[in-house]
Amino acid sequence: MRKDPPFDAEYVASTWLLELAQREGARVFNDPRAVRDHSEKLAIAKYPMFAPPTLVTRLAAQLQEFIDANADVVLKPLDGMGGQSVFRVTDRDPNRNVIIETLIARGCKSVMAQRYIPEIRDGDKRILLIGGKVVPHCLARIPKAGETRGNLAAGGTGVARPLSRRDREIAEALAPELARTGLLLVGLDVIGDWLTEINVTSPTCFREISDQTGFDVAGMFLDALEAAV
Repeated sequence: MRKDPPFDAEYVASTWLLELAQREGARVFNDPRAVRDHSEKLAIAKYPMFAPPTLVTRLAAQLQEFIDANADVVLKPLDGMGGQSVFRVTDRDPNRNVIIETLIARGCKSVMAQRYIPEIRDGDKRILLIGGKVVPHCLARIPKAGETRGNLAAGGTGVARPLSRRDREIAEALAPELARTGLLLVGLDVIGDWLTEINVTSPTCFREISDQTGFDVAGMFLDALEAAV
């Protein structure tokens, strides 16, 4: 199963259909129930030891308090991708009120707030987990000049790197547990030493890592797929 967000009613319906296909004997990876039950943004709450200070709320006052407490934060919707509608907001930002109002849609939509991590300048690292094992290289997506988002879709530049000790600590802690839930392919987002997202809907960066390092990510995925089947 590979469909880009937004994670909306149509997306949920596709998981129901794929579950019906499973009953008829189809093998589906990632498991549709696991995908449906796994929020790419909220899942980091299961691993607070690896996550930066984070708040999820649809209350403007709570977001204002979080901004005041942390001074420099990133706000993002729970269902987006590719850096869409992601804002960096400081406690001195004259636009902070309207940004909050826009994102929460008058209290109808929940928003994730995370303390800004300055190491984003060195890249938003995509770490791939395949079949409960860790790909030994990540893709650091480095923001273009004047930008705080490293997403390739937002103009970031992808640079493959070996995993750091902290990267491997995070990845090896999560990989077996996520695989047990039926998630064959997972993409972790790590900035500096902090886990910021756990992507399961359409993790990318196979080609960039393979092209730059020679490591056969696709081969590792197919081996894991054949083993699972």
